Amino acid sequence: MSRTLRAVAALSLLAIVVSGCSKKDEPTPTPSASTLPNGATLLTEAAVAMATVKTAHFTLSVDGDIENLSISKAEGDLTREGNAKGTATLTQSGLKVETEFVIVGQDAYLKGPTGGFTKVPLSFAATVYDPSAILDPSRGVANLLKVAKNPQTVAQEGNAYKVTFEPDATALQAVVPTKVTGITAAVWIDSATKQVTKGQFTVPASGGKPGGTINVTFSNYDAPVTISAP
Repeated sequence: MSRTLRAVAALSLLAIVVSGCSKKDEPTPTPSASTLPNGATLLTEAAVAMATVKTAHFTLSVDGDIENLSISKAEGDLTREGNAKGTATLTQSGLKVETEFVIVGQDAYLKGPTGGFTKVPLSFAATVYDPSAILDPSRGVANLLKVAKNPQTVAQEGNAYKVTFEPDATALQAVVPTKVTGITAAVWIDSATKQVTKGQFTVPASGGKPGGTINVTFSNYDAPVTISAP
């Protein structure tokens, strides 16, 4: 092989190597707004998916100081029929109090740091927080998504799409324990199952309180759950 041909071959090989390295090192492009799925379509699909859920595990956490909201966190299991069990942290007289709860039908059983469970009507417990409606297809998350306004898909984060929207005030109260108006919302929807994995609700200042965010996560969809009166 002549010196010229060897030089051309070497340059060609170098070009291939450099090209290969460049393609490997190029970061995965971030989806633009024009390539993300339509927000209204995603919420419609998520509403359908959530309406079929039978059970779920949930967590709730509150950041900030929100008017008339005594609960700061909660975690537990839910059923479509409205039964629930778990724990919650409430603020009473300025003190944080850990409470266990069980909801079966129209009865709620509450247990504080000491003593056993006390049976009260669900309507009484619901003045603080009522998770029993969350999986109800006509009142819970499915309905909240169904009646949402101005949905916009703003990002893809891992395997989920983030969709922002304006929540209907009545529908929101069945899911989030606050009656403050002007709340903005975002949900993360699994790209494969279309189930909601997370929700974030930003609550504005009201009643002399600065406001904050209410964060809800869902997992373990349709896992076996047994809930009975203690």
